[in-house]
Amino acid sequence: MRYASVGLVLAVHALFGSAARADDIDAGQAKARSCAVCHGPLGVSAAPDAPNLAGSPALYLASQLRAYRSGARKHEVMSLMAKPLSDDDIVQLAAWFAAIKVEAKAPR
Repeated sequence: MRYASVGLVLAVHALFGSAARADDIDAGQAKARSCAVCHGPLGVSAAPDAPNLAGSPALYLASQLRAYRSGARKHEVMSLMAKPLSDDDIVQLAAWFAAIKVEAKAPR
């Protein structure tokens, strides 16, 4: 069982990479301008019904964008936004939002 989970981790790293490249982050920042209308320029939502993206794991963001693009996940706006994205676009957008540092503080 242990070897199966190691194999899964290696497969995920091979597919998505273990760390974002700086050029992916820069390209993602440029591509994220259209995302800013709802998700804010730094991934902190500007709309009450849009989630914050800043600091989210790249793997999660990429999988959600792929799901919107394929139609497996549906949302009127996100389905339209994701449809034209290439795999590289998705990797770069995910790298940008994942690279944004988020600080959490207790209310007191």
